[in-house]
Amino acid sequence: MKRVSTVTVRKRIVAVFLIGLLVFVAINIRLGYVQFFLADELIDKANDLWSRDVTFEAERGKILDVNGEVLTKNVSAPTVILAPSQIVNPKDTAEKLAKVLGITTEEAYQKVTEKSSSVSIRPEGIKISEKQEKALQTLNLDGVYLAKDSKRYYPHGAYLSHVLGFTGIDNQGLMGLELYYDDKLSGTPGSLSYYSTGKGARLDEPADVYKPPVDGLTLKTTINSKVQTIIERELDLAVAKYSPDGASAIAVNPKTGGILGMASRPNFKPGKYKQFDPTIYSRNLPIWSTYEPGSTFKIITLAAALEENAVDLHEDTFHDDGDISVGGTELHCWKSGGHGHQTYLEVVQNSCNPGFVNLGMKLGQEKLFSYIRDFGFGEETGIDLQGESSGILFKPEQVGPVELATTSFGQGVSVTPIQQVMAVAAAVNGGNLMEPHIAKEWIDPVTKEVVEKIEPKLVDSVISKSTSEEIRHALESVVAKGTGRPAFVEGYRVGGKTGTAQKVGPDGRYMQNNYVLSFIGFAPADDPEIVVYLAIDNPKNTVQFGGVVAAPIVGTIIGDSLSGMGVQKRTDGLAKETQWPEQPKITVPELIGLNKGEIAEYQTNLSIQTSGSGKYIIDQEPAAGTKVEQGSDIRIYLSDNK
Repeated sequence: MKRVSTVTVRKRIVAVFLIGLLVFVAINIRLGYVQFFLADELIDKANDLWSRDVTFEAERGKILDVNGEVLTKNVSAPTVILAPSQIVNPKDTAEKLAKVLGITTEEAYQKVTEKSSSVSIRPEGIKISEKQEKALQTLNLDGVYLAKDSKRYYPHGAYLSHVLGFTGIDNQGLMGLELYYDDKLSGTPGSLSYYSTGKGARLDEPADVYKPPVDGLTLKTTINSKVQTIIERELDLAVAKYSPDGASAIAVNPKTGGILGMASRPNFKPGKYKQFDPTIYSRNLPIWSTYEPGSTFKIITLAAALEENAVDLHEDTFHDDGDISVGGTELHCWKSGGHGHQTYLEVVQNSCNPGFVNLGMKLGQEKLFSYIRDFGFGEETGIDLQGESSGILFKPEQVGPVELATTSFGQGVSVTPIQQVMAVAAAVNGGNLMEPHIAKEWIDPVTKEVVEKIEPKLVDSVISKSTSEEIRHALESVVAKGTGRPAFVEGYRVGGKTGTAQKVGPDGRYMQNNYVLSFIGFAPADDPEIVVYLAIDNPKNTVQFGGVVAAPIVGTIIGDSLSGMGVQKRTDGLAKETQWPEQPKITVPELIGLNKGEIAEYQTNLSIQTSGSGKYIIDQEPAAGTKVEQGSDIRIYLSDNK
């Protein structure tokens, strides 16, 4: 038997020890590395394996008008969330869920047995009704959760529909303000995190972690609900009366660029948008539609001519015989035979095409088109809505004498209503082209504090204050004495311009008896608070002139809006010049204090109605000084005592 020496044994023991020591050191190094360098990563992975999250949607921010009236809000509508691993009796749970949610038992069973930590039932379990919510709360099913959720509610139906837009089933903005400001309105979702075993059984330790959702910010807009209501009413009346192909209106504060009201016809109900043709809700006409503006565009030609001192409205004259020859082409005035000899102020009042062609020729191509671009035509205005068009202008190389002439009176160019209203706002507000906007303030829904203000943005100063003042005077005379007389509003100084634009068909030719009739007006003329643009597309059963169809509607919108805005009436404006068969209005006399027998002389022009008994007049309606139509009813109140 071979003996192993003591030395050999010791060497082997030392070798084993050293190997063991190395293994121990390696293990410790690895443990230290895991502990100090990989701990966070491993903990995160463990949390991902053990934790389960139930999402809680944030409350979407409200949308308000400028005075705080709610335009869009939310109503409670919980969402059903399933945790299949916690469902004790899948068959029974499926049957009960199917009955409440209106789905088949097979569909419900597939959901409650799905191999997932959390399952939603779409779309039947999303934003359920109050009745369904109560039924599920009563059933108290294991593994069935009701996550806090809400759905968008538009309390005024189709009101302001194209501006507000709408949201999808997950409360994501799909159109209008809802889309444009979706990131601020939507907020940040919250969650409830709990831990479970590998088989999905819920663990009592560690405790559940709840992360509350952060609700979206409240948006206060520049929209004035009083103005918007008036616009909606007048468009509805116009549609009922004229059955047009379409209609649109915009009202803007010319000093800030804030939109006071905006509407299109046809319109839709945001809460039921799926029931409408997409071509209706995807086209916000005031910013989307483009067409030849017609005579409302003459304001830009006028502004350029005045700024360049190319004309004196009172001293310079023009003779209109009904047409003007340019480059071998005869361009006609809307009035057969023309307007004869006129001052250029009368050219503006009469909306005389040849007169404006002459102004365009005085300016020349370079100057006229430079002003057109300075006023914002040919590019987007930057309004905070999706889908804005930029319009179409002639390229410089395309402009010859005829193109220059037709552009001077609004033919051959393509513009949008929002471009029109902002350009005219600049022409009458002192010369400042403002960027249109609807958002005014962002408000914290919890503290109610303003977290952000949207300040008015000046794009450019395009004309001088003196030129702007002269334009206001000229356009006030259009309403008092010219083609815009139907827009005259007693007590308010209104300025404006008519527009009658022939539409271009698919073949590139002008269509017969198919026009876009428009009017743009502002008031008070000496210090404008509102500019209103209205366009009626192809009205039926009427004379197709902007002054006949569009002007009186704008006059009503301006008059009622200024009254609603608290702007006081005055008597210092230009008097309306009446034409046959119009009859001048008469001023209601002061009758209070008179004897009943003394009113006989007033009954030739007014219809006197009495209330009460006695010899003396103690009150009257309307008040003295009010202008009314001849033959209007005046009510007096009688008493035996003065």
